[in-house]
Amino acid sequence: MTLSMKPAQTTATAPLATHTDEVIGQARQVLLQNYKQQPIVLTRGEGSYLWDAEGKRYLDLIAGIATCALGHCHPAVSAAVKKQLDTLWHVSNVFFSEPQIQLAARLTKASGLPGARAFFCNSGAEANEALIKLARRYQHVVKGNAERSDIITFEGGFHGRTLATVTATAQPKYQAGFEPLPGGFRYAPMGDLEAVKKLVGPTTAAILVEPIQGEGGVRLAPPGFLKALRALCDANGLLLLIDEVQTGIGRTGKPFAFQHDALMPDAFSLAKSLGNGLPIGAMVCTDEAGKALPSATHGSTFGGNLIACAAAIATWDIATAPAQLEETIAKGEHLRALALAIKARHPGRVIDVRGQGLLFGIEVDQGAADVLARCRANGLLANLAGEKTIRFAPSYLVTREQLGEGLAIFEASL
Repeated sequence: MTLSMKPAQTTATAPLATHTDEVIGQARQVLLQNYKQQPIVLTRGEGSYLWDAEGKRYLDLIAGIATCALGHCHPAVSAAVKKQLDTLWHVSNVFFSEPQIQLAARLTKASGLPGARAFFCNSGAEANEALIKLARRYQHVVKGNAERSDIITFEGGFHGRTLATVTATAQPKYQAGFEPLPGGFRYAPMGDLEAVKKLVGPTTAAILVEPIQGEGGVRLAPPGFLKALRALCDANGLLLLIDEVQTGIGRTGKPFAFQHDALMPDAFSLAKSLGNGLPIGAMVCTDEAGKALPSATHGSTFGGNLIACAAAIATWDIATAPAQLEETIAKGEHLRALALAIKARHPGRVIDVRGQGLLFGIEVDQGAADVLARCRANGLLANLAGEKTIRFAPSYLVTREQLGEGLAIFEASL
């Protein structure tokens, strides 16, 4: 008998779908496709690490985009939330509640603003909406300047996704297709004081600025620029509004980033890190500016929710403790040194390193999205800020060893 040497026929079979494939497939059926999501399903977090549905661990150096200031599932925040869950969840803002008042006391005292007042909402966009409404009503009603409605903002900035805040965001890519946009916003190049002066006129109500443009590529306001804006506002009867959504609650090594410049805004906004991941936003203003919003002029059903306030109190007390602020600055300098060393080793690939505290951007010459994808494949999570900048905004409790691990992965991913 002769054995056949003809190779056996094989039938190609598709690989079995993973749980991740199934979840993402379902997401594409039921979720509005308005986010460009990275193709992993995150299921668990602890400190500076996250795990996906397949059990892979990632070092998280973006922390919910500068949101989880104390990392994932911090025990003190969890305990505060669980205690509040068993006590009282929500009441209308027509009643007083202690967690809201206790949080407001912390924010207003730390701000240093004269007669400071706090208003709570649910997000950074809502906090910036409150700034815009405050400025216009202050000019119209308190000062009697009905013609003053214009808000000056800056190219490359980002203030939110509502119609007003997306118009305040001087980036056409966020505005396209939503026309007609609300009127009353004028744009200046970031850092160009002379351009700002040319925009100031009889219809100007306020200037709105970020100390660091996060979405714009982690770009810091030039030294002295915020102080110059303060002087310009004082000379022209304008309000100075500062967007601290990404920089507030100790992210830069001060409770609020404007404090590096030793100045006082008329009002500023907060969100992101305030609740360590629970949805809460805030506006803090001077007593004088606050005259613009008396009873029934502004509100939020869920603003100052008791559970979110409990989380924010626990987060604030840890994140802004003096020793922690010093650690945040020190870790930020360690991150800067690591990034600059990579730039020195790859001078044609890494264009710039920018940041303050634990908010940094590393600009690459091209292919930032590809670098980000390789980082993820190698176990590191970060995100894009602009087309060429990889943004790092880790937990304040990240270790130096974890920063070293993360930057090593980034360098390998170049």
